[in-house]
Amino acid sequence: MGEVSNVISSLSEIHADASVPRNVRIRIESVMNTLNENAELPIKVNKILNELDEIAGDVNLESYTRTQIWNLMSLLEKL
Repeated sequence: MGEVSNVISSLSEIHADASVPRNVRIRIESVMNTLNENAELPIKVNKILNELDEIAGDVNLESYTRTQIWNLMSLLEKL
């Protein structure tokens, strides 16, 4: 569960960043809520990867934030 804690921490950092568009922060919050659900980990990871992929495609996202999201996706794929 250490990796999940790292993912939640990174998501919290992105969520707290004022330069991230509000619609993206709302979606990041949704992803964090999904991580805290009582579902099986592979199911949660699949849902989160789909959501993060959509978020990464947002044209209003700064490139460094997009890179953070891609890094999170890489971490999640290892779970």
